[in-house]
Amino acid sequence: MAETERIDELKKLANIATDMELSRELRTKAIESLKNIGTHAALLVLLHLAANENLNVAERDLALKKAREIVKSSR
Repeated sequence: MAETERIDELKKLANIATDMELSRELRTKAIESLKNIGTHAALLVLLHLAANENLNVAERDLALKKAREIVKSSR
């Protein structure tokens, strides 16, 4: 996958994760997908989501948990 495509995918998933008009299930799946990508850029997106005060606490906590999983897997 080209770098531009990866960036576009990260942006798309971030937009889904923050779109409060979508179901919580879809937003959660987007966060899970970011973790599955597992790159440094995906880690940064997850940290950004964790800091987003517009998301509910459970979603912010999930984003932080998934970011932590990326960090642990990179050891």
